[in-house]
Amino acid sequence: MNASKTDTRLGLAITLAVAAFLIGPVVLSVLAGLTKNYFVGLSSGLTLRWIEQVWSLYADTIWRSFAVALLTLAICTVVGVPAAWVLTLYRGRLARALEELLTLPVAVPGLASALALIVSWGTVRGLRGSIWFIVIGHVLFTLPFMVRAARASMHGADLATLDEAAATLGASRAQRFLQIVVPNAASGIVTGALTVLTLSIGEFNLTWLLHTPLTKTLPVGLADSYASMRLEIASAYTLVFLLMLVPLLVGLQWLAARGDRPSRIASTRTSSP
Repeated sequence: MNASKTDTRLGLAITLAVAAFLIGPVVLSVLAGLTKNYFVGLSSGLTLRWIEQVWSLYADTIWRSFAVALLTLAICTVVGVPAAWVLTLYRGRLARALEELLTLPVAVPGLASALALIVSWGTVRGLRGSIWFIVIGHVLFTLPFMVRAARASMHGADLATLDEAAATLGASRAQRFLQIVVPNAASGIVTGALTVLTLSIGEFNLTWLLHTPLTKTLPVGLADSYASMRLEIASAYTLVFLLMLVPLLVGLQWLAARGDRPSRIASTRTSSP
């Protein structure tokens, strides 16, 4: 009994230490963005001045990042979910080779992928200076995460068997995909969407090489503020980023939890006599 209590306390202490290590720097950065003078500390007083400066200087980068992330998510969903279903149905060598090819941009450094895009598509008229050039890079980087998450959900629910049963009853391919595959794989799709959004909004390496002065995104603007502004402004930029990103992540996790609920109910009914 005493050993069990000791293990519990030790585990709790380790968890709190790790949480403090991870969350502590974020808290300090947020406080730096709200103090009048970071080097003096909280005794200098609190202010919203730095947040106002960030909004006046970098508001366009924030909205542009969300636009890029949403466009990336839309394309990854439209392309990635059907691709995951195809990879679930066909498990031969060609499917495995295609999956490995999809994951290649994740293994390649972001700067190398960006350079390849510039060499391949940088001369296309109107593309180099638009946000669509960044969206293309983000899709290449985040698409494997959507495919992997959706495919894991499809494989775990054994949707191939349900698809075959629906086909024997006369359902068309589109009906089977939209009415059977997508609803039952909703939790994996939402998980993939959460990953795509977070990676796209926070992606820096690839975006830094693809952006122009007119297509600067939030992470690039954040790096710019760190290099050329006061520490308080850079910290306020981080605070604005968290205030806009955290509610979005909480909402997506809530949707993922709701997507898991029907599958849990269905599995309970199936297992009950």
